[in-house]
Amino acid sequence: MSEKVTHTVRLEPVGVELEVEEGEWVLDAAFRQGIALPHGCREGRCSSCKCVVLEGDAEVNGHSTFALPDYERDSGHVLLCRTQAFSDLTVELLNYDEGLLRRSIAVKDFEGVLLGITTLTHDIRLLDVQLSQPMKFWAGQYVELTVPDADVTRSYSMASTQATPDRLQFIIRKYPDGRFSSLLDGSLQPGTEVKIKGPFGSCFRREERTGPMILVGGGSGMSPLWSILNDHILSKEQRPIRFFYGARTRKDLFFLEEFERIAQQLQDFEFIPVLSHATEACGWSGETGFVHTAVERILTAQKLEGEMDAYTCGPPPMIDAVLPVLQRVGVALENTHVDKFTQASATPVELAH
Repeated sequence: MSEKVTHTVRLEPVGVELEVEEGEWVLDAAFRQGIALPHGCREGRCSSCKCVVLEGDAEVNGHSTFALPDYERDSGHVLLCRTQAFSDLTVELLNYDEGLLRRSIAVKDFEGVLLGITTLTHDIRLLDVQLSQPMKFWAGQYVELTVPDADVTRSYSMASTQATPDRLQFIIRKYPDGRFSSLLDGSLQPGTEVKIKGPFGSCFRREERTGPMILVGGGSGMSPLWSILNDHILSKEQRPIRFFYGARTRKDLFFLEEFERIAQQLQDFEFIPVLSHATEACGWSGETGFVHTAVERILTAQKLEGEMDAYTCGPPPMIDAVLPVLQRVGVALENTHVDKFTQASATPVELAH
């Protein structure tokens, strides 16, 4: 058996080096060695891991031209999640977070079994998984969840925290034709074997921050935000928090009693659900319209003091609308953390985590 050919990839300007096997995606190699680089979809669709190859022979393929246009590719830009090395490389990181690099966790494989599925709304389920061994992760990260018997893998954000490192929870939205989510009310039963790979994601809670924390989500985007919020509570830290959640109608809301209890625990907390399709029949007296509109109006009026951190998680249209709003209300780009739920490659209607 021939030995695997490996190359050294040097990441500038941080001076970090990693070993990459030929045929391996550079980003996967970084994960394997516990080097946390900025990333999003990991499928060449979002451009979060875009960099420039300064020296060496590399090839990028299998990506969206929206994430990496041809003119950028021709100038040496690559997506690390879709880049293979054919020599030693020197790569310039266009986006990097030294704090993220310091908190790197090596990606590992875990065995687990399904404990149960709880119905939260007509189309959202809470998945409960018991791992064979604890997994270290930061609140807000995600994993690859595989059901071997169904031969399906999807990325889902965890709703749980390190308080239960061997028991993970996931808030998952059902899609009628989704290969994974269509199993939630069918073949997935307690005792079903699952495999977990992770953790992934850079949209996790930054600790020991005193300024306001802004959480904005929609649909199953509640999952990582719920983890971040509960991790904050466990930390005993106190800071102003505004949690905006976009839904269509009142029947799409859940955890309302839990949010009431949280409001009693924290000194300055508001949960602000926003319904885009509220009707007179549902008797809704709260915020209506699009969530990004409510975010801008309420935060502009409240004029919260201190350096804000924002975490926004959910479908791409919501994220695209929220990001410019966050900038306008004073959230710095370096303090804006995003988890955009891109479409799963095999099934266009099902969102990955």
